[in-house]
Amino acid sequence: MDGKRSILAHVTVRTNAAPAAAPDTGQRAFTGQRAVSGQRALTRSACVALLGVGLGVIVAAELASRQLHFSRAYLPKSLLMFAAGALLMLYALPAHHPFPRLGAANVVTLVRAALVALMAAMVGEQALAAPLAATLIATDVIVLDGCDGWLARRTGMASRFGARFDMEIDALLVAVLSILAWQFGKVGAWVLLSGAMRYLYAAASAFVPLLRHPLPASYRGKSIAVIQMLALVVTVAPWSSARVATAVAAAGLACLTLSFLLDIVWLARHVDR
Repeated sequence: MDGKRSILAHVTVRTNAAPAAAPDTGQRAFTGQRAVSGQRALTRSACVALLGVGLGVIVAAELASRQLHFSRAYLPKSLLMFAAGALLMLYALPAHHPFPRLGAANVVTLVRAALVALMAAMVGEQALAAPLAATLIATDVIVLDGCDGWLARRTGMASRFGARFDMEIDALLVAVLSILAWQFGKVGAWVLLSGAMRYLYAAASAFVPLLRHPLPASYRGKSIAVIQMLALVVTVAPWSSARVATAVAAAGLACLTLSFLLDIVWLARHVDR
């Protein structure tokens, strides 16, 4: 009798314990379904934003071609620039943005990207209105730069993707402005170093392991970035003489170079190799 009770008890324990694995498997499946559903919702949200902003690019580029006498190639150039950025955004979004929607902050950054695409398409344009248009657009991009980060914190949707997206648009803005400053004949080819500095640093990190380490956020770095952007806006502005443009662009480049040197010194002192 005791043996039967032991066997029955063993069977009862096994019977009661066996189904315990089922909820765990079901929970994992449910979590996986939620993740897939979240990614689909995020992709839909991003595509809707891209479609809306992309239509804005088409309208703005068409108006510029007609009213500002840009070339017929300006519209396709603008769309090509915007489409390239859109593809990169969609590629990086799922892995670094843990939310089911794009969010207002990233939409603002996307608008900034569209404005930079309109500026980038001005490369090669000979219209007299190009310097003024570039100045006004770049000013809008800088003003909006103060909104996306605030919105991300306000809505609780700050992410690695948003921070990197914002940084890349800033770097691209500086690169485009430096090219336009040279194209407009305000300064010499040396101004291209302002736009190339960040990309040269990234290229150097492939050969210098020290440069691959992340840098802490600093007020100095953010301030220098704004100073560099404003300096280049002054440089391309149609009311700036060649002498003023040269002096301002040189000062901006000096500040940017000093900032990169200070970053390298910080890494050399704080990173264990």
